[in-house]
Amino acid sequence: MTTAPSGVPHSSPSSASHPLRTIRDIRDSLPEDQRRHFDAELADTELEALPEMLHRWVRLSNDGFEQFLLSRPFEGLEFGARSYDEQADAE
Repeated sequence: MTTAPSGVPHSSPSSASHPLRTIRDIRDSLPEDQRRHFDAELADTELEALPEMLHRWVRLSNDGFEQFLLSRPFEGLEFGARSYDEQADAE
């Protein structure tokens, strides 16, 4: 654990926190449309900024959002209905 400039401790990112180890791993984990953006940013990133850029893309590729959507978390919900619509119909 390290201490942020504000004095609040925070966990250091560990290499064991994600399975991506190479630039190819990161690239292969991205959808095709994002790969073009990754390639373009990688080509224009200065060497000093490379670790930060790669870390950001690792977080994006491992955020779990796609798995969340594919798990159908909204199944059975009816969108567009408002709770007060039912109350107005009852009057």
